[in-house]
Amino acid sequence: MMRAAAALALALAATAAAAPPVSVTSEIVVAIDPARRTLNGEARLQIDLDRPATLALGERFEAASVTVDGKPLGEPARREGVLLWALPAAPGTRQVEVTWRGALDPLDTALDHRDTLRNARPVTGADGTFLPSASRWYPEVIGQPFSYRLTLSLPEAQRGLVPGRLAREETRDGAYRATFEFPHPADGIDLMAGPYTIRERLIRSAAGRDIRLRTYFHPRIAELADGYLDALKDYFNLYEGWIGAYPFTEFSVVSSPTPTGFGMPTLTYLGVEVLRLPFIKSTSLGHEVLHNWWGNGVYPDYRAGNWAEGLTTFMADYTYKERADAEAAREMRLSWLRDIAAIPPGQDRPLVEFTSRLHGTSQIVGYHKAAMLFLMLRDRIGRAAFDEGIRRFWQRQQFSTASWDDLRRAFEAASGEDLAPFFEQWLTRAGAPTLTLAGAEQTASGVRIELKQAQPAYRLRVPVTIRTAAGEQTEILSLTTTSASFELKTPARAEAEVLDPDFRLLRRLGPAEAPPILRDAMVNPRTATVIAGGDAALREAASHLAQRMLDYPSPPVERPRGGAPVLLIGVHASVDAWLAANGWPPRPPEVGREGTLQAWTARHRDGPVAVVVSAAGTDALAAAARPLPHYGRQSYLVFDGSRAVTKGVWPAQPQTVKAAPAR
Repeated sequence: MMRAAAALALALAATAAAAPPVSVTSEIVVAIDPARRTLNGEARLQIDLDRPATLALGERFEAASVTVDGKPLGEPARREGVLLWALPAAPGTRQVEVTWRGALDPLDTALDHRDTLRNARPVTGADGTFLPSASRWYPEVIGQPFSYRLTLSLPEAQRGLVPGRLAREETRDGAYRATFEFPHPADGIDLMAGPYTIRERLIRSAAGRDIRLRTYFHPRIAELADGYLDALKDYFNLYEGWIGAYPFTEFSVVSSPTPTGFGMPTLTYLGVEVLRLPFIKSTSLGHEVLHNWWGNGVYPDYRAGNWAEGLTTFMADYTYKERADAEAAREMRLSWLRDIAAIPPGQDRPLVEFTSRLHGTSQIVGYHKAAMLFLMLRDRIGRAAFDEGIRRFWQRQQFSTASWDDLRRAFEAASGEDLAPFFEQWLTRAGAPTLTLAGAEQTASGVRIELKQAQPAYRLRVPVTIRTAAGEQTEILSLTTTSASFELKTPARAEAEVLDPDFRLLRRLGPAEAPPILRDAMVNPRTATVIAGGDAALREAASHLAQRMLDYPSPPVERPRGGAPVLLIGVHASVDAWLAANGWPPRPPEVGREGTLQAWTARHRDGPVAVVVSAAGTDALAAAARPLPHYGRQSYLVFDGSRAVTKGVWPAQPQTVKAAPAR
């Protein structure tokens, strides 16, 4: 994730078309006492604006003093939890000084990741402090990017940081103090603190610059620090060689007592349990490093859509799969298309409308659909032109706000192609094309292939693989109408034709191409929850699990509406009886009755999809309530307590036809 303050970024975007020169500089001193849950702050803002402005501070805080050029401001207005002061227009530089204080909410370590994403409150406790900028815990001028220098004071057992260059650090007189400087345009300040053990390493980057790497880890995971510091250097070498010099002087990995996954300039804030996962160093860590170029080094113009998450997914998550092997990359492309197929008709949104991840559907659109766009773009213009476009975009746009149009222009300059039609259809149209390999017929010299797509037609480059006795050949067919025939020469008699077998085209997969996954029911607003039998305690545990799994939860029903997806939850005997009584396929052998809980997907003969959760009892449902919602891309799972011991996806069957004999 790019930032913890997406809501604030949207507010800023509403008032600023592009990042102007920094016209606000902030000098902030803040002291936090986690034991008392108090914050005390002083700020001095230099404002170089010749027009009226608005000063804002979260309503939970008390402003003891607010002055402009030494003169007190009046009482603030209050709107949507924010204190607002009008700053009159004045020539030259205005100086605003604010002294404020307030109480912070207690840290809640029981939050899951979805709750954390939606929680914009400032929290503190002995195990950690997190002040998201969206909570407006410091005074700011609305709509104005700013630079800042911030000094943080904490009890001596605590350590903390904000994005920026560490200018000074000391522990003296029972307190820890650190000063950070951020000279670039910023749209918010997120603050983190905790009982951290700090490890540091200086590296020389591929661009010849010194970069300070740090880990701020809770003592219980301090032994992981060296592994993370080792991994960071490889990412800086990769992205400096691919994009350009790293735009900052340092990067820190910070542990959180809650399951966060945030990226800010110069740092990433990841949950303790997330950091313990062995694959994070080779996946999510690089994703967050890359966000210092895309999102924190070039800012998305949110009014025109957020391109940064998709580009980061493509250049990080997907790139790591490509570097591993071709099959791993194919599986990731297929998983993206499965996710897209899971979005019910009418729930998809144009990519240009994506701003930040709020639920499963928005993630599919903003991350996976956008990553497919960049894959198709690279396939179209070639790797060399794509990489040149990336470098041009970075050189021109760093530390400014950029839109999809700015990206398009960079790739056009690198490739010499008019890419407006390509971007227009993939950005502004909801959903994805539905494509069918309608038939194939042998000809004297090869094969005639018929392709069809639904109205309104897309302009598509469709990969089709022809299997012959002499081997396989793949052709890229240009389809711009709802149907077209193509005559292709083959070196031997065509035996079969396969539509896009490597899944390189953004499209809505057919049922055989996209066997059901848990996400089919999880993101559908029509999904009905059915609890099969059980006492009051089991039904309560089942309802809690449904609330966590579904993006659009609703009260359980006895009988689902016809055609609606189903989330069926119960103990083994009750689940098996319900499936048999309602015409659904029985429990698959892949899950059997192993472990304490089994979950799987099934498709009814009439079309609807079910996600079935079959448990040994109430305790098994409770144990799986936290982890199970994170396995939306799976078709079946077996849990032993809270641990998934078996998982898998039903095999996909690409669209294949056999060429009919020539007439």
